[in-house]
Amino acid sequence: MGYSKTDNAPGVAPGGSTQCIFLMTFNLSRLGCVFFTCFSLFGTCAAQPQPEAQPNYASRPSVQEFARSLAEKNEWSESWVTEVLSQANYQPKVAQLIMPTTAGPPRNWTVYKKRMLEPVRLQAGLAFWRAHHRWLDLAQERFGVPPQIVLGILGVESIYGRHTGNFRVLDSLTTLSFDFPTGRSDRSPLFRGELEAFLSLSHNKQIDPLTQLGSFAGAIGTPQFLPSSIQKYGVDFDGDERIDLRHSPADIIGSVANYLSQFGWHRGWPTHFQVTPPSNPEALSVLLGPDIVPLFSPQEFLDQGALLSKKAQAHKGKLALVQLFNGDAAPTFVAGTSNFYVITRYNSSSYYALAVIGLGDALAKARNRPPSPAIHQAGSTRSPVCPAPSGHRA
Repeated sequence: MGYSKTDNAPGVAPGGSTQCIFLMTFNLSRLGCVFFTCFSLFGTCAAQPQPEAQPNYASRPSVQEFARSLAEKNEWSESWVTEVLSQANYQPKVAQLIMPTTAGPPRNWTVYKKRMLEPVRLQAGLAFWRAHHRWLDLAQERFGVPPQIVLGILGVESIYGRHTGNFRVLDSLTTLSFDFPTGRSDRSPLFRGELEAFLSLSHNKQIDPLTQLGSFAGAIGTPQFLPSSIQKYGVDFDGDERIDLRHSPADIIGSVANYLSQFGWHRGWPTHFQVTPPSNPEALSVLLGPDIVPLFSPQEFLDQGALLSKKAQAHKGKLALVQLFNGDAAPTFVAGTSNFYVITRYNSSSYYALAVIGLGDALAKARNRPPSPAIHQAGSTRSPVCPAPSGHRA
């Protein structure tokens, strides 16, 4: 999977009481973005010395060469590229937040799950579902992804658009492209690619390069897409000839569903099954070897001594034995299907994937119950709503 602050560690939406937020990792093999967050429960960002004040980026030879190269490659005006980059500002906080975290307490799925199922997130999710259920249903019809999975991602990523980042994306991406901090592997080429994608979106009038805000790593909007992912997976689901991941619930929903579909979401399949792992340490090690990658048939699980339900045994796809730690308590195990793995293409953490699933399941159960007064109140404040998809097919 792509690089991250800590391998396969849980993320948290930036709406929690966070000390450090890392909203992006990148999978070089799939050329797409995923989103990863860290917070004080699992560690804090390592402090970095701040460099001296940086000159105007456009005056630097490396930036000038970058501008010339992009202009020639994309048939843009070099003066336009230079003018945009001249208005980028170095952000020392961005350079600090991109660094790995210091060691924190042991990972704890039970604690993390409680944070993801807090009332504010559930109430916001139910309000979003109620306001935009037609787009969610249309996305399921087109892409095969259930509403609760889309809602789980949006809830974990940004609490349905409440927390999408306050960094100017131009500043973040330029800082990480030309002043990537020392102390970890250099990812400046990756961010230069994202900066090019951002400028392309700007050149095509999809984004205002000087006002667009996002995460410190350049992720944009309610679903926290990097610019390259907007290009590859963004969907104009409401048909207004632009992809708006900040203000169009239709585009937000359609883009997340399309993203998962493109990475192989299998319509109608579950995400995981309950499993009792084998008691034999060697057999357990065999099943845990591939981590979150589903490589074993249900029969191979049984051959190694794992216990599966009849429904799981009848599953036609491969499975992965996924282990989630609970601090000093016994770990949690699930048998993840290929759909579980697809969710980890959005964020490479198994904790993240199970949190998305758990939040979505909780929303689905709550939606089938009469709403409480608090939920009625939450639904009265609505985000900008697109026209209902009356007969519309994106």
